[in-house]
Amino acid sequence: MLAVTACLVPGAAWGVLLLGPAALRVLGVAVGASLAAELVVQALAWRRFTLGDGSALLTGLLVALSLPVYVPLFVPAVAAAFAAAVVKASFGGLGRNWMNPALGGRLFAAFSWPVLLAVRPQPAAGWLGLTAGLSDGSLLGGTGTAGLVSTLLLAVGGAYLLARRIAAWEIPAGFAAVFALAFWAFGGLPAGLFRGDLPSALGSGSFALAALFMATDPVTSPQGRGARLAFGAGCGALSFLLRAFGGRLEAPFAAAALMNMFVPLLDRWPARRGPR
Repeated sequence: MLAVTACLVPGAAWGVLLLGPAALRVLGVAVGASLAAELVVQALAWRRFTLGDGSALLTGLLVALSLPVYVPLFVPAVAAAFAAAVVKASFGGLGRNWMNPALGGRLFAAFSWPVLLAVRPQPAAGWLGLTAGLSDGSLLGGTGTAGLVSTLLLAVGGAYLLARRIAAWEIPAGFAAVFALAFWAFGGLPAGLFRGDLPSALGSGSFALAALFMATDPVTSPQGRGARLAFGAGCGALSFLLRAFGGRLEAPFAAAALMNMFVPLLDRWPARRGPR
């Protein structure tokens, strides 16, 4: 958990530098709410405190990076607390939850306050004084979202996790391949086939965050190689469909959460169909 958190820190730090105190407040509130919620639940249930495993810290950080920085602070607080106390703790804690907690918290916020999450004003200059050229989907920038301004750094951190085999490569590979192919072929409709804007689709921080850090959660992803590829491919296909017909940047988060429900089925994939 701590290694994954460390790989997220550069992207989070860039978002804070670029967007200023607003991003820092969202990060602090989400992380604090996640830690507090886990502590309270464990105290009420007379369980051993497990803050030292780093899972609550990681959950809060992921929730914060997936949210716009201009939302009211109660949104990251409630989303992170829901992720830690309901999605994770109510199913028995770390290792027993069926959905990635950060995904659950992010979707809870999306369904609860869709208007607040859709508003993305032009940001004021952060500590670096940079605002020009920021737009959702550019390689390093996304107006109002700490995760979207840090796509390249998120990709570097994800590559480290894959190289160290902390995350399974099959999931982001299947995710990216299917999403890229579908978006390239059909993303330009109705103008015509094979006109999709791939840099815009793959350059969004929401895609990098979902594919490299959320979908690869070892607790909520399948174990077999073939099953992982199928899981990633399903994430990519659903992500394209949700984005094409829904038009929302949180499509990769919703896709990964939906595929979490199919993990028990994918784990029953016969061993003869792929090495484990």
